[in-house]
Amino acid sequence: MYTIAVQRDFIAQHYLIGGDWGAENELHSHHYRLELQLEGAALDEHGYLVDIVDIERLLTVQVAHFRDRTLNDLPEFAGLNPSIEHFSRIIGQALSQGIVATNITGLVVKLWENDIAWAAYRAR
Repeated sequence: MYTIAVQRDFIAQHYLIGGDWGAENELHSHHYRLELQLEGAALDEHGYLVDIVDIERLLTVQVAHFRDRTLNDLPEFAGLNPSIEHFSRIIGQALSQGIVATNITGLVVKLWENDIAWAAYRAR
């Protein structure tokens, strides 16, 4: 099984809802780090699991959508607490739809909201 990963950093804002989490209930920023991991058992005719340039383009589009925005205001988060768990799933599902390589059997999005806390979502 092969795995390839690409990372991006961006800043976005949110505030948590539905509970009493102190300062987290107020609008604040996080410096997010997004890691996309792709898995598959077979390489393509070029010896690649997937073309990294294509994946970088997909990540650039996704990150641009969220960069410097308030997550609570985006339609993807309507009715949701904008936790890193929900956020990793939202990004993972969007990226999964954009990947056309037939040899990809697994996709993992890991999303850090700081140096010690992250959530992951697995798809495919």
